[in-house]
Amino acid sequence: MREVVLVYLDRSGGLQKFVHDCKKYNDSKQSYAVYRFIISINPSDIAELDATLGNYILHNPLQAAQIFQSVCFVAIKTLSLIEQLQTEAQISILLKPTHLPPLPSYVLSLSAYPFNYTSPRFYMSEGIVIAMGTVTKYTQGARFLCTEETCPFSEGRFRCIRVHCPGATESATVRTDFVCSLCSSPLQEDMKFRVLGDKQIVEMIDAKILNALKGYSIDKSYFRIQAFTLFLR
Repeated sequence: MREVVLVYLDRSGGLQKFVHDCKKYNDSKQSYAVYRFIISINPSDIAELDATLGNYILHNPLQAAQIFQSVCFVAIKTLSLIEQLQTEAQISILLKPTHLPPLPSYVLSLSAYPFNYTSPRFYMSEGIVIAMGTVTKYTQGARFLCTEETCPFSEGRFRCIRVHCPGATESATVRTDFVCSLCSSPLQEDMKFRVLGDKQIVEMIDAKILNALKGYSIDKSYFRIQAFTLFLR
């Protein structure tokens, strides 16, 4: 599947964009614990190259991103794109599909029952925004060092880093109770390597509420409107 990823990135122009993004990181004077890349993908085109990979991206996007991560790391090291990069774990890949299959199973509808959305995969959702919060910062990645000076993980390498994953809370990336996996001593964050991003909270309601607001009659004697929250990162 790694070969298929490389072929797709080359044919779709994603490899050229990736090289351009690497150049911006390499030319920057800022130090990064995590290098974040957004890769646009067309699931249909990938499925034509390799059906297994296409299915993997649609239903296991977090694991599929690890395949892209491995390919991108090899490309960076082979072409010497980012001199500061040390480990594969420093690369954060966000797969951004151009579209999803027009099938009911890929549509997230909170007005349908039962709510069988247990798989952490891509869904489409259509609704009406009723409230928007202000844009705030969140931690995309951070580096930690062991507080025990004799521990190898106390050195200035990127052995202990935390990377934000979709669906995770802020405390999963940054908090004060992390311990060293080698000697069990407390870890302390190296603040100069913290990578920040923007996030915004949005409240939405299902688009079907438009029928009720227009005064359309419904069979039920009552109905309930439930808003849901989205985190835009």
